[in-house]
Amino acid sequence: MRFSDKLALGAVVAIAFTQPQAGAADYGKIGTTYEVTEPDMLEWIEKRVAEKVASGEALRYQQQQAEKIKRKLLNPEPLGSVTRASRNRTQYYDPTFTVDENVTDDRGQILVAAGTTINPLDRVGLSRPLVFFDARDKNQVAFAKRYLDSREGLAKPILVGGSYFELMKKWDTPVYFDQQGALIRKLGIQHVPAIVSQEGKRLRIDEIAL
Repeated sequence: MRFSDKLALGAVVAIAFTQPQAGAADYGKIGTTYEVTEPDMLEWIEKRVAEKVASGEALRYQQQQAEKIKRKLLNPEPLGSVTRASRNRTQYYDPTFTVDENVTDDRGQILVAAGTTINPLDRVGLSRPLVFFDARDKNQVAFAKRYLDSREGLAKPILVGGSYFELMKKWDTPVYFDQQGALIRKLGIQHVPAIVSQEGKRLRIDEIAL
């Protein structure tokens, strides 16, 4: 440290120790002082909650939210990406895929080598046709019911709109909903009603105009 720096530091230390009372001087009152009158925020919140509970408002809100969630679960958002079929159309979906990298077990032994092509239908077939339809359309509902009856119930009804819960109660059989359109995107379904069935090593998709 340079001498000038030491000198400056010494001066600062000397001032600090020769004025120990500088921060504690009593200058008396300046103007009128008042007590803090604002309510404690936590106490205010607790009071408001207690008032809502006592009035029943909190319970009504909980019931409203529960009913809202229930309606959403039982009546999923309809899939806007599909429309009613205006003409008959048949297309096919080949589920074959190629493995990108080696699949190994916990000891590092290769179970499936990279580059291997696999068709899931070689091992697991589609045992029951899938019927996609919009339950908000009574004609589609009637068509799906006739198809299920013709298959003696050996088909899976899958909705793209409407209440699966109400239909399940009416038909007394499981009814499914294509959540977020995962299946129709995978299969390339654009119009309903549509029937998906297995034909050889591919899936056949028939969109049917009513």
